[in-house]
Amino acid sequence: MSRYRRSGPRLHRHCETCYSRRCKASIEVSVSCMVINCRLLCGASFHMCKEDEHSLLCPNVNVPCLNAHYGCPFTMCRSRLAKHLEVCPASVVCCLKEWNRWPLENPEAPLYTNLLKELYEQESLDLSMALRDQKHLCARLKMRSCFPELMEEQEEEPAPVKKYDIEEGAVGKNTVCNGMHVNGHGEDVVLNGPVDKRKYNLFEKMFSMEMGGCRQAEAEAEASKTEEKKGKKTSKGSQGASVEPEKKEANVSHVDISKTGLAPWQDGVLERLGREVKPREFNMYIVHHGRMLISFGQMDACTPKERDFVYGSLEPIPVQTLRSFKVPSSYKQRRIQLREFNTRVMTEHKCVGTSDLDISEKDGGEMDEMFSTLLCHAEAEIRGHKISETVPTDGLYVDIATQTYSFSTAPFKYNATLTEITAGKDLKLHVDLDTETVTLRHNKSTSAFTFLCGHFFRRDEFASHFKNVHLDIQSSLSGWFEQRCPLAYLGCTFSQRRLQPSTHRAKVSYNQDLSIFTLTPEVSDSLRSDSQTVPLQARVKYEDSLSNLPFEVLYHIASYLDSFTLSQLALVSRFFRDICATLLQERGMVSFKWHKKSYSHGRTSWKPTKVWEFSTLFSKVGDWCIDDTPSMAEHLKCCPFYQTELKTEPFALASMKGKERDSLVSLFMGRR
Repeated sequence: MSRYRRSGPRLHRHCETCYSRRCKASIEVSVSCMVINCRLLCGASFHMCKEDEHSLLCPNVNVPCLNAHYGCPFTMCRSRLAKHLEVCPASVVCCLKEWNRWPLENPEAPLYTNLLKELYEQESLDLSMALRDQKHLCARLKMRSCFPELMEEQEEEPAPVKKYDIEEGAVGKNTVCNGMHVNGHGEDVVLNGPVDKRKYNLFEKMFSMEMGGCRQAEAEAEASKTEEKKGKKTSKGSQGASVEPEKKEANVSHVDISKTGLAPWQDGVLERLGREVKPREFNMYIVHHGRMLISFGQMDACTPKERDFVYGSLEPIPVQTLRSFKVPSSYKQRRIQLREFNTRVMTEHKCVGTSDLDISEKDGGEMDEMFSTLLCHAEAEIRGHKISETVPTDGLYVDIATQTYSFSTAPFKYNATLTEITAGKDLKLHVDLDTETVTLRHNKSTSAFTFLCGHFFRRDEFASHFKNVHLDIQSSLSGWFEQRCPLAYLGCTFSQRRLQPSTHRAKVSYNQDLSIFTLTPEVSDSLRSDSQTVPLQARVKYEDSLSNLPFEVLYHIASYLDSFTLSQLALVSRFFRDICATLLQERGMVSFKWHKKSYSHGRTSWKPTKVWEFSTLFSKVGDWCIDDTPSMAEHLKCCPFYQTELKTEPFALASMKGKERDSLVSLFMGRR
């Protein structure tokens, strides 16, 4: 409530309950004031003492954006805040579009092998996107989750010994103090460096002063008691009490301080405190020096079990298992599990391996890491367990099996991913080219792998991205946007794109590095012919003629570019980067990039940094039209996989019986 508390003077007694614009109350001190209009011409009328309150609601007051804490630099009237949120650079939306891909059953199929051979010759949208998804899938799959028995043993690194800190003393067995390692029991001391005598004398002086103060307080308390008993004066008692500590300190100076001092690192300090001071001073000493006492082994952090009066005398109670399961009468056994020996196949326990197949280790002993890993994940997803795990089939029977793997790269490192294992091997496609999209209500607990878009856009750009990329292009790759040859299953790699933007001709491509679709306009032949007529020396001389244009002209040209083109133009040179930087607040977006910061004392924290950038959105395409591409029948005329089989000799049809041929009339007459 303190946020809305008024910092100015309180309202007048009449003005506090008056809401009339035509108030005619007389102006009196501490009772009422005059009625005025808003200075920003919003149309409101109120008493003068309410002007500060009205500034919190006036629609014409300039206020910062609601996302000012997230990096938005704009300031505007309060009435324009809602409209500004639609184009606010700090109002960033993440695309959460998901799609599924099934793993390939046969990665060695002719289509996939031929596509990878022609990967750089012709650009296929479905293949490029499948390779991107496979790359992200391999990066997130850990070998430890699938094959824990094939991992290397993780070596435990010794914990670094830190210097002892008075404020943050660690509770442990070994502690470092002034170059000395002191064990948990406080018995052995091993010197690892020179002892700082100045610090040692300072600590001794500090604790001797505390000891003297405790003795002084105790002497004063005893003196006050003797005064009450004997009825002496207070002045005499205090003088006598002040003499005693001086005498005691004089005697103590000749005694060994290491055995009689009250420092936390001295042996028997708690026993001496228990005898010499009162419980109140003893508890205060424990509160102030508890960490150091635990570190030097003078006291335990928790009560040991042997000295605990509750848990020390407990004994473990044997657990008794009661089997009360009864097979229901409605239970039906499987045919394999029937106990009828007449119909049941006789089996025996036998270890089965690849040694019976007479296959050498070089020919078929090793397995493909990627295929086996994807199969293992798919199996665990659809069955809920692995083949090598013991799984009960019902209440009476248990399936016991063992699955062994033989990889050439085993054993794997502890944090190895599938990408690191298959880095030096030939590229193969292990996920399907076609994608499937399901709603959030659909049960996705199958062996298909799920992928996420994950790109960030401004709020006014998200609708265009979702429509053009996910609805128009991605969902139509399998036959509508990009059409493949009907004989693709035999190995034909021919494909053609059927759709074009209705306003201009452009080429749709896929960038695997950025994981985005791009739209590149096609340059007309007339412009290309003009550039070819210019001599080569002149072209080299005026190669960067665009940079010679005025800054205002280049700014006007850059304002027509889309966000993705602006992000690429900023990488050309520093000059174009400055031009694109002037469009950041209008076309870019700002977000937080978190980085981890480490401090000298060992602690870490996450610090945000505001980063301005352009999104990966290409130009908006309202409608698509069918391009004037030739029909697929034209390709089938010259397709190398379309081979016709010409029959030169007669052959028997399915309805022919032997050598005799039945006519249709005899066939129908025979059915009567």
